[in-house]
Amino acid sequence: MSRLGIIGGSGLTQLESLEIVRREMVRTPYGEPSGPLIIGKLDGHEVVFLARHGYGHTIPPHKINYRANIWAFKELGITKIVAAAAVGGIRDDMAPGKLAVPNQLIDYTYQRESSYFDGGDSGVEHIDFTYPYSQRLREILISAAEVAGIEVAKEGVYGVTEGPRLETAAEVNKFEGDGCTMVGMTAMPEAALARELGLDYVTCAFVVNWAAGRSDTIIDMKDIEKYMLVGSKQLRQLLAAVLPLL
Repeated sequence: MSRLGIIGGSGLTQLESLEIVRREMVRTPYGEPSGPLIIGKLDGHEVVFLARHGYGHTIPPHKINYRANIWAFKELGITKIVAAAAVGGIRDDMAPGKLAVPNQLIDYTYQRESSYFDGGDSGVEHIDFTYPYSQRLREILISAAEVAGIEVAKEGVYGVTEGPRLETAAEVNKFEGDGCTMVGMTAMPEAALARELGLDYVTCAFVVNWAAGRSDTIIDMKDIEKYMLVGSKQLRQLLAAVLPLL
Protein backbone atom coordinates (compact mmCIF):
# COMPACT_ATOMS: atom_id res chain seq x y z
CA MET A 1 0.00 0.00 0.00
CA SER A 2 1.48 3.36 -1.03
CA ARG A 3 1.68 6.31 1.34
CA LEU A 4 -0.48 9.34 0.67
CA GLY A 5 1.10 12.75 0.25
CA ILE A 6 -0.89 15.64 1.71
CA ILE A 7 -0.24 19.30 0.93
CA GLY A 8 -1.78 21.65 3.46
CA GLY A 9 -2.84 25.07 2.29
CA SER A 10 -4.07 28.16 4.12
CA GLY A 11 -5.84 27.04 7.28
CA LEU A 12 -4.21 23.61 7.24
CA THR A 13 -0.62 24.01 8.40
CA GLN A 14 -0.85 20.94 10.60
CA LEU A 15 -2.90 17.75 10.85
CA GLU A 16 -4.55 17.08 14.17
CA SER A 17 -4.27 13.46 15.33
CA LEU A 18 -1.25 12.90 13.10
CA GLU A 19 1.21 10.65 14.91
CA ILE A 20 4.56 12.08 13.84
CA VAL A 21 7.29 9.51 13.20
CA ARG A 22 9.94 11.89 11.86
CA ARG A 23 10.55 15.11 9.98
CA GLU A 24 12.75 15.09 6.90
CA MET A 25 14.19 18.05 5.02
CA VAL A 26 14.60 16.80 1.46
CA ARG A 27 17.32 18.38 -0.67
CA THR A 28 16.31 18.78 -4.29
CA PRO A 29 17.95 20.05 -7.50
CA TYR A 30 15.53 22.97 -7.26
CA GLY A 31 16.37 24.16 -3.77
CA GLU A 32 14.55 23.61 -0.51
CA PRO A 33 10.83 22.83 -0.18
CA SER A 34 8.53 24.94 1.99
CA GLY A 35 9.72 23.08 5.07
CA PRO A 36 10.51 19.61 6.36
CA LEU A 37 8.14 16.89 5.22
CA ILE A 38 6.37 15.28 8.15
CA ILE A 39 6.18 11.50 7.96
CA GLY A 40 3.65 9.94 10.28
CA LYS A 41 0.48 7.95 10.77
CA LEU A 42 -3.07 9.19 10.46
CA ASP A 43 -5.60 6.73 11.84
CA GLY A 44 -3.01 3.99 11.42
CA HIS A 45 -2.21 4.87 7.80
CA GLU A 46 1.18 6.21 6.78
CA VAL A 47 1.13 9.70 5.26
CA VAL A 48 3.61 12.42 4.31
CA PHE A 49 2.51 15.98 5.05
CA LEU A 50 3.85 19.36 3.91
CA ALA A 51 2.53 22.83 4.68
CA ARG A 52 2.66 24.61 1.31
CA HIS A 53 3.10 28.08 2.82
CA GLY A 54 5.52 26.93 5.52
CA TYR A 55 4.54 25.87 9.02
CA GLY A 56 4.25 29.48 10.14
CA HIS A 57 2.36 30.45 6.95
CA THR A 58 5.19 32.77 5.90
CA ILE A 59 5.50 32.00 2.16
CA PRO A 60 3.11 33.83 -0.19
CA PRO A 61 1.65 31.85 -3.11
CA HIS A 62 3.83 33.45 -5.79
CA LYS A 63 7.02 32.70 -3.82
CA ILE A 64 6.40 29.01 -3.07
CA ASN A 65 9.07 26.67 -4.45
CA TYR A 66 6.56 24.38 -6.15
CA ARG A 67 9.21 22.42 -8.01
CA ALA A 68 11.08 21.55 -4.82
CA ASN A 69 7.86 20.63 -3.01
CA ILE A 70 6.64 18.16 -5.60
CA TRP A 71 10.13 16.75 -6.19
CA ALA A 72 10.46 16.11 -2.44
CA PHE A 73 7.30 14.00 -2.41
CA LYS A 74 8.63 11.99 -5.34
CA GLU A 75 11.94 11.47 -3.53
CA LEU A 76 10.09 9.98 -0.57
CA GLY A 77 8.28 7.49 -2.80
CA ILE A 78 4.90 9.23 -2.84
CA THR A 79 2.72 8.44 -5.87
CA LYS A 80 -0.57 10.08 -4.77
CA ILE A 81 -1.07 13.64 -3.52
CA VAL A 82 -4.15 15.31 -2.09
CA ALA A 83 -3.64 19.08 -2.04
CA ALA A 84 -5.81 21.32 0.11
CA ALA A 85 -6.64 24.80 -1.15
CA ALA A 86 -8.69 27.70 0.19
CA VAL A 87 -10.63 29.38 -2.64
CA GLY A 88 -13.16 32.09 -3.36
CA GLY A 89 -16.54 31.07 -4.74
CA ILE A 90 -17.63 32.50 -8.08
CA ARG A 91 -20.70 30.48 -9.00
CA ASP A 92 -23.85 30.49 -6.83
CA ASP A 93 -23.34 26.89 -5.76
CA MET A 94 -19.82 27.67 -4.48
CA ALA A 95 -20.86 29.50 -1.32
CA PRO A 96 -18.51 29.89 1.66
CA GLY A 97 -18.31 26.65 3.60
CA LYS A 98 -18.55 24.46 0.50
CA LEU A 99 -16.06 21.67 -0.15
CA ALA A 100 -15.24 20.91 -3.80
CA VAL A 101 -13.22 18.44 -5.86
CA PRO A 102 -12.47 20.40 -9.07
CA ASN A 103 -12.05 18.51 -12.33
CA GLN A 104 -10.54 21.35 -14.39
CA LEU A 105 -8.43 24.47 -14.00
CA ILE A 106 -7.42 27.59 -15.90
CA ASP A 107 -3.97 29.02 -15.25
CA TYR A 108 -3.68 32.82 -15.01
CA THR A 109 -0.28 32.84 -13.28
CA TYR A 110 2.64 34.44 -15.10
CA GLN A 111 5.93 34.49 -13.16
CA ARG A 112 6.34 31.04 -11.60
CA GLU A 113 8.85 28.31 -12.37
CA SER A 114 6.29 25.99 -13.90
CA SER A 115 8.15 23.00 -15.38
CA TYR A 116 10.99 20.58 -14.77
CA PHE A 117 11.66 20.58 -18.51
CA ASP A 118 13.47 23.86 -19.16
CA GLY A 119 15.63 22.64 -22.02
CA GLY A 120 19.35 21.91 -21.82
CA ASP A 121 20.13 18.85 -19.70
CA SER A 122 16.51 18.55 -18.61
CA GLY A 123 15.32 18.35 -22.20
CA VAL A 124 11.89 19.32 -23.49
CA GLU A 125 8.72 17.34 -22.86
CA HIS A 126 5.09 18.20 -23.55
CA ILE A 127 2.79 16.46 -21.10
CA ASP A 128 -0.85 15.68 -21.85
CA PHE A 129 -2.75 18.01 -19.53
CA THR A 130 -6.23 17.65 -21.01
CA TYR A 131 -7.52 16.48 -17.66
CA PRO A 132 -5.25 18.08 -15.04
CA TYR A 133 -6.45 16.03 -12.08
CA SER A 134 -6.25 12.28 -11.52
CA GLN A 135 -9.74 10.99 -12.23
CA ARG A 136 -9.14 7.88 -10.11
CA LEU A 137 -8.07 9.95 -7.11
CA ARG A 138 -11.01 12.33 -7.63
CA GLU A 139 -13.40 9.37 -7.53
CA ILE A 140 -11.81 8.14 -4.30
CA LEU A 141 -12.28 11.55 -2.67
CA ILE A 142 -15.90 11.73 -3.78
CA SER A 143 -16.58 8.20 -2.51
CA ALA A 144 -14.87 9.02 0.78
CA ALA A 145 -17.05 12.11 1.19
CA GLU A 146 -20.16 9.95 0.78
CA VAL A 147 -18.83 7.51 3.39
CA ALA A 148 -18.10 10.36 5.81
CA GLY A 149 -21.41 12.11 5.16
CA ILE A 150 -19.69 15.23 3.85
CA GLU A 151 -21.35 17.16 1.03
CA VAL A 152 -18.93 18.04 -1.77
CA ALA A 153 -19.22 19.59 -5.20
CA LYS A 154 -18.12 16.75 -7.50
CA GLU A 155 -16.64 19.05 -10.12
CA GLY A 156 -15.59 22.62 -10.71
CA VAL A 157 -13.15 24.81 -12.61
CA TYR A 158 -10.39 26.34 -10.52
CA GLY A 159 -9.06 29.66 -11.84
CA VAL A 160 -5.47 30.11 -10.60
CA THR A 161 -4.26 33.69 -10.12
CA GLU A 162 -0.79 35.01 -9.32
CA GLY A 163 -1.54 36.68 -5.99
CA PRO A 164 -0.81 37.59 -3.35
CA ARG A 165 -3.48 40.29 -3.76
CA LEU A 166 -7.09 39.27 -4.15
CA GLU A 167 -8.83 39.84 -7.46
CA THR A 168 -10.87 42.77 -8.77
CA ALA A 169 -14.58 42.38 -9.47
CA ALA A 170 -13.89 42.84 -13.20
CA GLU A 171 -11.30 40.07 -13.13
CA VAL A 172 -13.76 37.73 -11.44
CA ASN A 173 -16.34 38.57 -14.12
CA LYS A 174 -13.76 37.59 -16.73
CA PHE A 175 -12.96 34.35 -14.92
CA GLU A 176 -16.65 33.45 -14.77
CA GLY A 177 -16.94 34.16 -18.48
CA ASP A 178 -14.02 31.80 -19.03
CA GLY A 179 -15.89 29.08 -17.14
CA CYS A 180 -14.28 29.29 -13.69
CA THR A 181 -16.44 28.37 -10.71
CA MET A 182 -13.83 29.18 -8.05
CA VAL A 183 -10.65 31.20 -7.77
CA GLY A 184 -7.44 30.58 -5.82
CA MET A 185 -3.67 30.97 -6.04
CA THR A 186 -1.93 27.62 -5.60
CA ALA A 187 -3.22 24.90 -7.94
CA MET A 188 -0.61 25.80 -10.55
CA PRO A 189 2.06 24.87 -11.24
CA GLU A 190 1.52 22.13 -8.62
CA ALA A 191 -0.81 20.06 -10.77
CA ALA A 192 1.40 20.25 -13.87
CA LEU A 193 4.57 19.43 -11.96
CA ALA A 194 2.91 16.38 -10.43
CA ARG A 195 1.88 15.27 -13.91
CA GLU A 196 5.44 15.73 -15.19
CA LEU A 197 6.69 13.40 -12.45
CA GLY A 198 3.93 10.85 -13.04
CA LEU A 199 2.17 11.44 -9.71
CA ASP A 200 -1.58 11.18 -9.16
CA TYR A 201 -2.68 14.61 -7.94
CA VAL A 202 -6.00 16.10 -6.88
CA THR A 203 -7.10 19.35 -5.26
CA CYS A 204 -9.60 19.41 -2.43
CA ALA A 205 -10.83 23.00 -2.31
CA PHE A 206 -12.78 24.62 0.50
CA VAL A 207 -14.59 27.88 -0.22
CA VAL A 208 -13.75 30.51 2.39
CA ASN A 209 -15.26 33.64 0.84
CA TRP A 210 -17.28 34.94 -2.07
CA ALA A 211 -14.96 36.12 -4.83
CA ALA A 212 -14.69 39.88 -5.46
CA GLY A 213 -17.99 41.42 -6.55
CA ARG A 214 -20.04 38.34 -5.65
CA SER A 215 -21.25 39.78 -2.36
CA ASP A 216 -22.61 43.14 -1.21
CA THR A 217 -19.87 43.38 1.40
CA ILE A 218 -16.11 43.69 1.15
CA ILE A 219 -13.99 40.59 1.68
CA ASP A 220 -13.33 40.33 5.42
CA MET A 221 -10.30 38.35 6.59
CA LYS A 222 -12.10 37.49 9.86
CA ASP A 223 -14.87 35.79 7.87
CA ILE A 224 -12.26 33.98 5.79
CA GLU A 225 -10.56 32.70 8.94
CA LYS A 226 -13.92 31.45 10.24
CA TYR A 227 -14.59 29.44 7.10
CA MET A 228 -10.99 28.18 7.06
CA LEU A 229 -11.70 26.53 10.41
CA VAL A 230 -14.87 24.94 9.03
CA GLY A 231 -13.14 23.79 5.84
CA SER A 232 -10.06 22.42 7.57
CA LYS A 233 -12.22 20.37 9.95
CA GLN A 234 -14.17 18.88 7.05
CA LEU A 235 -10.97 18.17 5.17
CA ARG A 236 -9.49 16.28 8.11
CA GLN A 237 -12.66 14.17 8.26
CA LEU A 238 -12.46 13.56 4.53
CA LEU A 239 -8.82 12.48 4.68
CA ALA A 240 -9.65 9.99 7.45
CA ALA A 241 -12.25 8.46 5.10
CA VAL A 242 -9.94 8.53 2.07
CA LEU A 243 -7.06 6.56 3.57
CA PRO A 244 -8.83 3.18 3.87
CA LEU A 245 -9.95 3.44 0.23
CA LEU A 246 -6.47 3.81 -1.26
